[in-house]
Amino acid sequence: MVLRRSVLLRRHLCSKSCPIRQPKFRHSYCVLNSYFLQRFLCNVCIQKSDVTAGIIIIGDEILKGLTKDTNSIFLCQRLREIGVEVQRISVIRDEIEAIAEEVATHSQKYSFVITSGGIGPTHDDLTFEGVAAAFNEQVYPHPILVNLCKEYFGKNLPYNAPAMKLAHIPSSAKLNFGEDKKTGKQSKFPLVSVKNVYVFPGVPALLEGAFDVFQYLFSNPNLRKHYREMYIKKDEVSITPVLNAAVSKFKGKVMIGSYPALGHSYYRVRLTLESMVEEDIIAAHDYLLNCLPEGVVVAYDRNSVEKAGEQVYELITEEPSVASAVKVIESCLKKYKMSEICLSFNGGKDCTALLHLIHACLKRHYPKSGERLLAVYIRDRIPFPQVELFIQESVKRYNLDLLILDGQMRTELQHMVMERPNIRAIFMGTRRSDPGGDTMDYFCLTDPDWPRVVRVLPLLNWRYNEVWNFLRHLFVPYCSLYDHGFTSLGSMDCSRPNPALQYVDEKGVVKYHPAYVLTDCGQERTSRH
Repeated sequence: MVLRRSVLLRRHLCSKSCPIRQPKFRHSYCVLNSYFLQRFLCNVCIQKSDVTAGIIIIGDEILKGLTKDTNSIFLCQRLREIGVEVQRISVIRDEIEAIAEEVATHSQKYSFVITSGGIGPTHDDLTFEGVAAAFNEQVYPHPILVNLCKEYFGKNLPYNAPAMKLAHIPSSAKLNFGEDKKTGKQSKFPLVSVKNVYVFPGVPALLEGAFDVFQYLFSNPNLRKHYREMYIKKDEVSITPVLNAAVSKFKGKVMIGSYPALGHSYYRVRLTLESMVEEDIIAAHDYLLNCLPEGVVVAYDRNSVEKAGEQVYELITEEPSVASAVKVIESCLKKYKMSEICLSFNGGKDCTALLHLIHACLKRHYPKSGERLLAVYIRDRIPFPQVELFIQESVKRYNLDLLILDGQMRTELQHMVMERPNIRAIFMGTRRSDPGGDTMDYFCLTDPDWPRVVRVLPLLNWRYNEVWNFLRHLFVPYCSLYDHGFTSLGSMDCSRPNPALQYVDEKGVVKYHPAYVLTDCGQERTSRH
């Protein structure tokens, strides 16, 4: 009977009529072997998702290297979270024939096909025409989209206007509406789909916003996959024997992935564990913990920015320096409106710690506020590329409103105050050990010959090691230069790795320990000249 039952079940493992998905089947056979059904079918039938997706990125600018594709990464991450297995990503040109061929092929193979790009008003926006050709259809002006175009571009917009191209969709297309999470109302703009093909915009911000609204169209309630990550501070080669043993031991139960993270500040390898059965993933996790060398597993939290409000306030009772900084920030936020404050941010360790503290206070006390913190970056004469990159990454992480100024600080601050006269206070990462810091207070007006704003210095009494303890303890991202011996950052022509951190490795190569290893805080600025 068991053999007969397993044969019958295997016939349906990859079909949409899989027995595990049929309530009637489950109820009929639960008396026979409910554990067998749940364990066997979940591992075999749903281990490989029965809901799949193919992604088609459309745009000559991607193939020419003029634009960086971030949409496929975003879609893969979000689809995976809702139980959809992405099995293919294609990048193709803005050509009707190429689009039609790729869409037709994907539509036959995958549960969902998601296209990105090519739905604007210009001559090379051909996605709707290509999707129509894939299903032997024509495009036509949909009345709802026509009205939306007129509402957006002007009620007198003629039918032959370039903008009206946005309203021309395949004849069998469907307009999907979702709920706008900000307003709670039906989305104003629909997502166009044809059969199992969904046409998204190519602009990353628009695509990400649209997916948040329409992800309900793709979720797979039948897939309940358990997932864990482990972070290792040793190189991948050194842990390969343990990984091989774990893969062999849990074959068919847990999928283990290994991904090197070159240049990461907190770990060198990220391990992923996936399984349909929670007990199996716990067993694999425990096995790796026991078999890997002691101390190599890092309790890294990649959501440190999102959890800042919770984690920072947990430190207040343990770290007096954190408590004092938070108190200063809270006082400033009570005294001034968000539109009246800004942060001086140059990518250095001190202002990075300060940014994280301010972010934590805002999340704690104003979680629903949509206002963005203004960050002012006064660029050095010759800025490090690593600093520029880190600043841009920080803008995204903390949702900053960044103002970039070039020139001398005094002059540029004067320009800023003239352009934004509402600014009354500026957060700065100044500490006592910085030039002029010994005469400062937490709140102090600028000197008479400077733009008249209040300098707010929450880190004024912090020491060098306290800054690094804070950053490293909470896994706050910081500029990569600090991992290569820099302890103080300025212009490229006056900053270098700190000689106090220099060492020679086993191959005779001169290298530098990371900045947080420095024990003599008095040597912090010896790398600046």
